[in-house]
Amino acid sequence: MLKSVAVVLLDDFAVFEFGVVCEVFGYDRTDDGVPLLDFRVCGERPGEPLSLGHGVKMTPELGLEATEDADLVVVPACDVRDEYPPAVLEALRAASARGATLLSVCTGAFVLGAAGLLDERRCTNHWRHSAGFRKRFPRAQLDPDVLFVDDGDIITSAGTAAGIDACLHLVRRELGSAAATAIARRMVVAPQREGGQRQFVEVPIPECTSDSLQPVLTWMLDTIDREHPVVDLARRAQMSERTFARKFVAETGTTPHRWLSTQRVLHARSLLEETTMSVDEVARRCGFGSGALLRHHFHKVVGVSPQDYRRTFAPSPQRTSVRA
Repeated sequence: MLKSVAVVLLDDFAVFEFGVVCEVFGYDRTDDGVPLLDFRVCGERPGEPLSLGHGVKMTPELGLEATEDADLVVVPACDVRDEYPPAVLEALRAASARGATLLSVCTGAFVLGAAGLLDERRCTNHWRHSAGFRKRFPRAQLDPDVLFVDDGDIITSAGTAAGIDACLHLVRRELGSAAATAIARRMVVAPQREGGQRQFVEVPIPECTSDSLQPVLTWMLDTIDREHPVVDLARRAQMSERTFARKFVAETGTTPHRWLSTQRVLHARSLLEETTMSVDEVARRCGFGSGALLRHHFHKVVGVSPQDYRRTFAPSPQRTSVRA
């Protein structure tokens, strides 16, 4: 059973992610039936202030020895840098070697990676750092689409609020669903969210590398609700089907069918955010033809259903704030 938690802070750590860890593990909620944890905040040099940015500093009272017998060692997000303090990396390696659970929030995964703890391990990180993370830690098995990854004794989370999901998941795993639900209720958050990071990612539009196909691409977007057989597109581009298909892939990096499907999903996202159209009407406006087809392609690209996406992102003027 989880009894002790040590949080390792580095310079320029993220205050929100640190606050999430404090909120989940650091408060006395025994009145809600949640076991009290031995919660420690430590740094490489105890008593020395660490920067949070924005002109604010925080001073950890404990040194890295606080990690030596902790059941859980947490690394909140901090600025990504070329090198991390060797003493911190060694403390993390020692904690892992003796069987402690390690948890990182957002860019904290870079610290675990620098310690060599993510080689051949499943993990995640904020989607914006995926390319840099893969380049730096090619042996890590990164999944950029999920909110968190539980790989046994190492748990990694995506950005910011996904840290809440990972922390509550760990509480559920170690202390039970009742404890996780009680903490979530006090935090006024969902005990478990659906979906993954893909619903928050801006899907890039494949760009054309030259002007030769740009008029055709523009026409496809202007008439996105219509069918666009390759034979018609090739005729409009004044090319043979074979030449058009080859040139399309060369200039956009994908096929006409996939390019158009992605644009339709992007258009559907906008309509779900900005209108109250039914899913079937959104499907018709985007050229999918049916709500079922829209749901299939939308989930494939975004990772959640159109209804779930709308509930998350569409503004609702009817909603009013309620004092908790």
